[in-house]
Amino acid sequence: MPKPDAQGNYPAVEALRASLARKIIRRRRAAGLSQVALARRAGIRPETLNRLEQGHHTPTVATVDKLDRALAEAEAEQAAGIEPDRPRPKKRRSR
Repeated sequence: MPKPDAQGNYPAVEALRASLARKIIRRRRAAGLSQVALARRAGIRPETLNRLEQGHHTPTVATVDKLDRALAEAEAEQAAGIEPDRPRPKKRRSR
C-alpha cells in the first residue's frame, strides 16, 4: 500500500492498484498458475500482467474482465480436479 499523506489519506489510484494487484496475485497463486499461464488464458501479454501485479499499471475494464474470467475458469477446473496448465520448460540449445 502507498503511504498516506499528512492528513492520513491514501492516494486513491495507487491504493486501488495495490489492492487489485494483491487480489490478482492471491487468486492466481491459489489457482496454481504462473503469470505466463494466466496471461495466456486471459489473452493478454505476460508483461501487462506483471505490470498489474507490481502495481505500475491501471488496467482497463476489459483487461480486468479477461483476468476475472480466466481466473474463474482456472478455479472451476481446480475444483473439478483438473490439473492447471503448466508452461513447458524451455529447451536448451546445445553448443
